[in-house]
Amino acid sequence: MIYKAKQLYGKKLGARDGDIGRVKDIYFDDTHWAIRYVVADTGSWLSGRQVLLSPRAFERLEEDEGALLISLTRKQIEDSPSIETHRPVSRQYEAEYYNYYGWPVYWVGDGFGGLGGFSGAISVPAKDGERHHGHNQRDDVHLRSTRAVTGYHIQTAGGLVGRVHDFAIDDQTWSISEVVVETGHWFAGREILLSPRSIGGISYEQSTVFVNLTKEDIQRTADDTLAKASVEDR
Repeated sequence: MIYKAKQLYGKKLGARDGDIGRVKDIYFDDTHWAIRYVVADTGSWLSGRQVLLSPRAFERLEEDEGALLISLTRKQIEDSPSIETHRPVSRQYEAEYYNYYGWPVYWVGDGFGGLGGFSGAISVPAKDGERHHGHNQRDDVHLRSTRAVTGYHIQTAGGLVGRVHDFAIDDQTWSISEVVVETGHWFAGREILLSPRSIGGISYEQSTVFVNLTKEDIQRTADDTLAKASVEDR
């Protein structure tokens, strides 16, 4: 099923032995557009601490309960490595995180295939020097926050076409299938959907998503989509 990121924010998170908080943010890899982590706001349970949860631990979304079920215990989550959410997630932290849970890392091998890219991952331990979390090593520049990228400009070769409004997320593969764009006056305020394959890069410094399409390409695609939907509705 396809969910919008904004639909997932605030959903309850249920561990095997009780609630652990709510979805605060979602981190994705802008190379493969796979969801890598959900940021859990643990509220008063862990004194306001926030933790990362990998899709490896996701069981299912319970629509009736409005909850995402996690295949971990509260104790496992409590003892997991702490994350400073005001800083980028470093590869050093991720190595420590995956070592703690005993999971194969996603960035070795093709990094993309199966649920969240996991079948393409190779089970290798982190190097000894990577097991201590610090910020003196390079942060992983490919991890992005859906909350942070929402509102970024959409830039084509021909100019701006709108802003990022939301993300469409497939809960079977835990990947971003489309980026929802609010066009404003340029396209009569319509929302359009962009495939991640059309995106060439994301600039944090410029708050901009660069698209490998022209305005005309986007308008033509949007018109074709509307025409097809109109025929299907008849």
